[in-house]
Amino acid sequence: MSVDHYENFPVASILLPGRLRPAVEAIYAFARSADDLADEGDAAPEQRLAALNAYEAELARIDSGADSEDPLFARLASAIRRHELPIRPFYELLSAFKQDVLVSRYQSYDGLLDYCSRSANPVGTLMLHLYGAADEENIRDSDAICTALQLINFLQDVAIDLHKERIYIPLEDLNRYAISPAALDHPSARPRWRSMMKFEVERARALMLSGAPLALRLKGRIGFELRMVIQGGLHILDAIEAAEYDVFLHRPKLAKRDWLSIFWAAVRMKKQMRLIYGLA
Repeated sequence: MSVDHYENFPVASILLPGRLRPAVEAIYAFARSADDLADEGDAAPEQRLAALNAYEAELARIDSGADSEDPLFARLASAIRRHELPIRPFYELLSAFKQDVLVSRYQSYDGLLDYCSRSANPVGTLMLHLYGAADEENIRDSDAICTALQLINFLQDVAIDLHKERIYIPLEDLNRYAISPAALDHPSARPRWRSMMKFEVERARALMLSGAPLALRLKGRIGFELRMVIQGGLHILDAIEAAEYDVFLHRPKLAKRDWLSIFWAAVRMKKQMRLIYGLA
């Protein structure tokens, strides 16, 4: 599955056990299509919200045990029942997508974290449930990783979001660095922009690393894939720094040549984390 649309989603790769692949694909199809309803095309806001409300009604049918005639929701219902997945993360995703229709600015970092708690964290929670590892400690670290991935995506896509008249950098941060929301990409703001982006990158990196112990606690394929995900996110942050934070001219993204270095970083990460965190 392509991750172009929903970049923070851990895709059904060759590392994913075959028994889980149908469930992951069903979850991905739900998340991607709902995200498209909120973001893509030229539908009016009320039309987007109506479509998302229809998704919510289908979730309610699944929750009540009723069958759905929609193939997408029939597959999702099968995955939820087979793996005993909680229904709440799906509602949380829809609430975030509805918020995308209505909200294009975030005043504070706390407000942005609240959005991420519903737009990104539910994916990690569902993956942990699929692997039977959804305890309190794992969910806490998963939330940190998923939120960090979402923040990294925002930093990566500043120019794209600005074209959509959206800003996902907290306005309080722009104000602190004396950057006008109306002139983010103006050359006169570049020195202040670099200083602010350095702060944003360091904050996202610290959040990612705070959740990194989860990648060692989870054994086997899921642990290694999570280390790959973490290293991919950190690689994007390194690329932003290498571009001197000018994401307007140089949108950092992972190329084929990057995956080998990410692979070896994931291999080395296990030993490094044991030294840093003292984990077994």
